[in-house]
Amino acid sequence: MNRVIRYQGAIVQDEKILLIRQRQHDTGVSYWLLPGGGIEAGESEEECVRREMQEETNLRISVERLLLDQPDESGAVYKRRRTFLCSVISGSAAPGYEPEEDAAASYGIVEVGWLDLRDESGWPPLAKEDGITYPQLRGVQQALGYL
Repeated sequence: MNRVIRYQGAIVQDEKILLIRQRQHDTGVSYWLLPGGGIEAGESEEECVRREMQEETNLRISVERLLLDQPDESGAVYKRRRTFLCSVISGSAAPGYEPEEDAAASYGIVEVGWLDLRDESGWPPLAKEDGITYPQLRGVQQALGYL
């Protein structure tokens, strides 16, 4: 899997965005993030996003457009994050799985949550306090005209 760029989906429905919560098996530490991951050989960006959303959220989605293209923080697994605006075609959002054995041995997806893009007061503290996720959510809000 190519780990240069993280392809992630901003699945938006009824003015809410879907996040997943992952938990580390050994420490119990958890965090909220946009679903996504690395591209596989032969995949287009859109195919990667559709696959990742299906794996991690159990949703079939359509990819609308590229929303954000940002450098990732220094020392991160990925060098860039490309966030695509997505809409639900079918399914019910539920915690999915991590297909990579080494990653699945380290963490699991334990929860999904819809966060209101109009009002962050109801966002989970772990999302609002996260130095990676919160700026990305603010970027999505800005790109979609909520700020």
